[in-house]
This record gives sequence, C-alpha cells and structure tokens, in this order.
Amino acid sequence: MASNWEELEKWMEEQQLPKGFDIFRQSEWIENYVRGMMNKAIPAASSAFQTSNANVLETKRFVVVTYPLGEAADLTAVRLLAKEDRIKISGLPSGDSEVIRLPKLVLPRTCLAEYDGAVLKIKLRKRPPSKRSHVAKIQGL
Repeated sequence: MASNWEELEKWMEEQQLPKGFDIFRQSEWIENYVRGMMNKAIPAASSAFQTSNANVLETKRFVVVTYPLGEAADLTAVRLLAKEDRIKISGLPSGDSEVIRLPKLVLPRTCLAEYDGAVLKIKLRKRPPSKRSHVAKIQGL
C-alpha cells in the first residue's frame, strides 16, 4: 500500500502539484468528505449513503442480510418486504422502517427470514443471469 502512495506522490511531483496530501491517507476523512459533498449536491440521494445496522453478506448463490432487532422486538409488528434490489424492514422497535439495498439482484419469492431471539437473518437466492439476447435491426437514413 505504501508503494502506491509513493507512486502517487512521485506523479504529483512530476505534475508540479503541491505536496502535503497526507490527509488523503485517512480513509475515514475521505468518506466523510465525499458523503458531505453528495448530501449538499443531491439531498434526495443522501439517504442512500446513510449507514445501516444491517450486515450484508454475499455467497455464490445467496445474499444474506443480518439485522439486529434486539431481544425486546415484537415480531408481530415487524414486516419484511423483499424486492429484486432491496428489502424493507418496517415495524422496528424504534417505530421506524429501514430500506437495505442489496449488492446483487435476487429472487424475492425465495426470501427466508429467521429470528434467533436477537438477530433477524434474511436469506435470498440471487437471480441467475439472463441468457436472452436480441438481434436488432439497424435502420439507415
């Protein structure tokens, strides 16, 4: 990793850019800066950058989401809506709902959810890639 920074610094010297970019080595600072700029530029999209309590894990065939509900959760109030690209958990103990974006498209009907007394585990099968194709006609002027 250090060699990458050394290469970057060398390139910056060649381009006659100022030195002292050590702050860029702090990934947390960069993340907060980018999040702040995005929130200012696109307020409607700022919710996509908010951190979630969910832990999303991807295997070869499945996407597995674990969400800590706590031991005091009322399962009769909790609702789970699965879509191809996200899941929505509503009726959380705080009274809120949360949307969790998935890293891959899934088959919503394969959603399996289990609660072990503190954590909600949601397992969804990934959607297989489409093998369909279409030969398009090219129209000339």
